[in-house]
Amino acid sequence: MISVCSARTIQASPSPIHFFFPPNRRRIGSNVLRISSNFSTRCSSDYDEYSEAQSERIANYAGTRLEETVDVNPGKVRLDSWISCRINGISRARVQSSIRAGLVSVNGRVIDKVSHNVKAGDVINCTISELQPLRAEPEDIDLDIVYEDEHVLVVNKPAHMVVHPAPGNATGTLVNAILNHCSLPMVATSTGENESDSDVSDDEFSSIGVFSRVSEAPIRPGIVHRLDKGTSGLLVVAKDEHSHAHLSAQFKQHSIERVYISLTCGVPPSTAGRIEMPICRDPNNRIRMTAIDGTKNNPHAKYAASRYNVMEILAQGGSSLVEWRLETGRTHQIRAHAKYMGIPLLGDEVYGGTKSMAMSLLRTRASSNCHGQLMQLVSSLERPCLHALTLGFVHPHTGKNIRFSCPPPTDFTEILSQLREIGTQKWQVTKS
Repeated sequence: MISVCSARTIQASPSPIHFFFPPNRRRIGSNVLRISSNFSTRCSSDYDEYSEAQSERIANYAGTRLEETVDVNPGKVRLDSWISCRINGISRARVQSSIRAGLVSVNGRVIDKVSHNVKAGDVINCTISELQPLRAEPEDIDLDIVYEDEHVLVVNKPAHMVVHPAPGNATGTLVNAILNHCSLPMVATSTGENESDSDVSDDEFSSIGVFSRVSEAPIRPGIVHRLDKGTSGLLVVAKDEHSHAHLSAQFKQHSIERVYISLTCGVPPSTAGRIEMPICRDPNNRIRMTAIDGTKNNPHAKYAASRYNVMEILAQGGSSLVEWRLETGRTHQIRAHAKYMGIPLLGDEVYGGTKSMAMSLLRTRASSNCHGQLMQLVSSLERPCLHALTLGFVHPHTGKNIRFSCPPPTDFTEILSQLREIGTQKWQVTKS
């Protein structure tokens, strides 16, 4: 449901991630699943609510067993896909590692080929392997620190930086940089399930444990929320247990102020509004979420609501600068809602904001003498034009309201400037 709405509610959602970063610290049973439901009805899984994610990660799936006979012809379906669709919330990468480890058999024969096709009548036995810890080492990576005291750290995360190590992103993360900044040693991290899936690794609701290299004693949670890999902007980190608990409670209560801005392909149907549309994982593309009509009653869909306000109509209607405020914090919520509204974010190849779509909208609206520069700017976009502009919260120790803002980076501002040259119409942002 999309509705016009001028009122603003500044809300966010809980998303603790298990790291603590003390200031300048120098040292530091099996479940058996027997499932007989139809394959086609089990392929969509979503686990971005905090409570579900926490319980799933406590179990970690290690030792979970699946014993099942394929009771219908699933068509041409790979073994890894079939198993991952039978165990809610597990990643395909985790299943693949179990297959390669020799922990999966079909009709009594061990199969270590993840692309093996299953067929009706196959008897499949699978045991999920133990999670292998990732190693996170301090790395000398520049941090854009907006604010720091002995309790909290606010950073301006650049686009393309992953928040914490995950399979495929073991180095160069924000965690690696903060370990160095806070003079912490190398740590071993036990990953949760979301961290295995490419872009979805930046899910706001994942949690991982961190252990010191020497004692294996846990370093308590510290990163309270996350941003997608491609999203730039403000993020807060707790430096002590009290700060983490206090900030987590604020996210849970939706009292954190978070404002995003984006550039879209096209213009929203109204200059201000509210979109209330459940989100679940796209059954055809695991790294993508999708907004669905609530009347479909999808059991995996999670309630999601976003408020938006058009700040400027750009390039004679070919694009717009849109402010977003979230009432919930689902994975890729803004991106999925924008796509549903028919205005995918500029540069968001995963959700339809492709370079070709952008140029088809802009070329007819721009004079021919600027086509070359426009094409160059659009072609250089390697991420969705989404920026976390404002972050406000109650300081966990002083009790004071503090608020930070930072402008978007160069790739965002350069194309915004070019779009303004083609044409701009500004709108008054509605306040609550």
